[in-house]
Amino acid sequence: MCLAVPGRITDISENSDPLLRKGRVDFSGIVKEISLAYVPEAQIGDYVIVHAGFALSLLDPGEAEAGLQAFRELAGFKDEQ
Repeated sequence: MCLAVPGRITDISENSDPLLRKGRVDFSGIVKEISLAYVPEAQIGDYVIVHAGFALSLLDPGEAEAGLQAFRELAGFKDEQ
């Protein structure tokens, strides 16, 4: 089973080798350094879907927010049990 999580790019560290391009991605307050090798067109402020430390694709902001809201609801469900 795979889990991919939406996040917003807050910073990009440029590199002359596009395969080494990385960015800081915010997942609702948790910020991680993520490889942007698969999304060379990504810019600061874009939403990406991330799996295993790699941004796999860009997301529409509305889709990203819907995914983040679903995770927030799941977290709330767990707390209610």
